[in-house]
Amino acid sequence: MDGIHDMGGMDGFGAIPIEHDEPVFHAPWEGRVWALNTALGALGKWNIDAGRYTIELMDPALYLSSTYYQRWLFRTENMLVEHDMVSREEMETPPGERRVTSQGAPLTIAEILANRREERSARVDEDIPARFQAGDPIRARNIHPKGHTRIPRYVRGRKGVIDRDHGVFIFPDTNAVFAGKTPQHLYSVQFTAREIWGEEAAANDKVYVDMWDDYLEVPN
Repeated sequence: MDGIHDMGGMDGFGAIPIEHDEPVFHAPWEGRVWALNTALGALGKWNIDAGRYTIELMDPALYLSSTYYQRWLFRTENMLVEHDMVSREEMETPPGERRVTSQGAPLTIAEILANRREERSARVDEDIPARFQAGDPIRARNIHPKGHTRIPRYVRGRKGVIDRDHGVFIFPDTNAVFAGKTPQHLYSVQFTAREIWGEEAAANDKVYVDMWDDYLEVPN
């Protein structure tokens, strides 16, 4: 979808502060949000693409004013409500006044850690023909989907060249809304900086973007 979260190629946001000896968490609540995400992820109720899409639904002003883990908390709260695991009213009720309905025994720490340590990959073991080969000229489709997508705005409509074929992977656009994995080839696509940003860009600079079949078309 088109939103403030797609900040690639944008400027004007000021300097990026570099924090030396940065701690893992800046406050105890950040660690708790990370732990909640880890424990809930082990239940398998949703996938990473759905989680990203939920963050993308944040109001732009809220997104820009939120820290990394505040965005995680927004995602967790909304995913819990969406999957009927907790109500909005319950979250807004003080802990001592809540009427909690058990949905089953929680996973143990050992079960959570075992689940999260399992190897995960979006790669799909299916023999699906590739639409493109290394060296093929392509154009990124100029699309503006309302849902989740991994095609950056700054390459839409731009011409590039297939650099390599990574193989068959889950398509995030459909996976994010639980509409199927839609496996297809994922390519590394090379764009020149001038194709993206114009003649003022450095002549020798190139940008490589991983893009699925459904993002690409044959240029005219």
